[in-house]
Amino acid sequence: MRFEEALDGFDAYLRANRGLSENTRKAYRSDVNECLSALEKHGCEDLNEVSIEDLRVWLSDSSKNHARSSMARKTVAVRGFFAWAHDHGVTAVDPAAMLRTPKIPDVLPAVLNESQAERLMERVDEDGAEALSQEPDAKRRAVELRDAAILELLYATGMRVAELVGLDVADVAFGNRTVKVMGKGSKQRVMPFGAPADRALRAWLEHGRPALVGKGSAEALFLGLRGGRIGQRMVREVVHDRAREAGVPDIAPHALRHSAATHMLDGGADLREVQEILGHSSLKTTQRYTHVSIEQLKARYGQAFPRA
Repeated sequence: MRFEEALDGFDAYLRANRGLSENTRKAYRSDVNECLSALEKHGCEDLNEVSIEDLRVWLSDSSKNHARSSMARKTVAVRGFFAWAHDHGVTAVDPAAMLRTPKIPDVLPAVLNESQAERLMERVDEDGAEALSQEPDAKRRAVELRDAAILELLYATGMRVAELVGLDVADVAFGNRTVKVMGKGSKQRVMPFGAPADRALRAWLEHGRPALVGKGSAEALFLGLRGGRIGQRMVREVVHDRAREAGVPDIAPHALRHSAATHMLDGGADLREVQEILGHSSLKTTQRYTHVSIEQLKARYGQAFPRA
């Protein structure tokens, strides 16, 4: 691509200065690459030729195939690239300075209600107990215990899938029931977990993990069938499968995060405490869950109050 050198320079800048997660940095590079490739196809030979009208045309075309949330990220990435290009003398002006980010509808996150979450966790507990007492095949037992520990930890902490798959055994402190995670922007935080997650993790580490451990996975907390660190796709499959088996609505791991946050607030947790546990940089993000709690309260009110 004609603009590969500029793209590499921007990528190096992100790596060295912005503190972004690897996934976010890769997404930004992909977004900018998409934009620059489109500009090149339309005859652009020099970044100094790019106008805000060109960028608006690209956004309009790209929005036909992407959600608004994706377009918002793409806009941020492209705006960041041209700001970097201008600051580093690659371009004489910044054509993206006035590029507006698409508004994202304030959609309430999907959550399990408390009874559905309880049903899911009870099923997970039963599967784990059965694996310990009856399952003769070591690998099958290991998978059952691993899946139980994954579900328990996701719901107990509300951590992200990327955070879960990045955990090492040393990150879990059973003495005070906490786990240390590396969040977005390489920010570490410590999250508490309860007795059910404690039991599930201990069972996995003592009776399951040794059957799966392989080369290069000595440190990873959760392992795949081939012995390496488990991937995000496998964790998503685990959550979908367990939800189906428990007879609750089909959910993704992020819905467990939403559910955990909502149930913490329903139980009386302070908004700032939930923000700290989930690793939100902005309190506004955490406040979305208060809306979910209010919607659930209104539903219960309508069912229980005679003059609702």
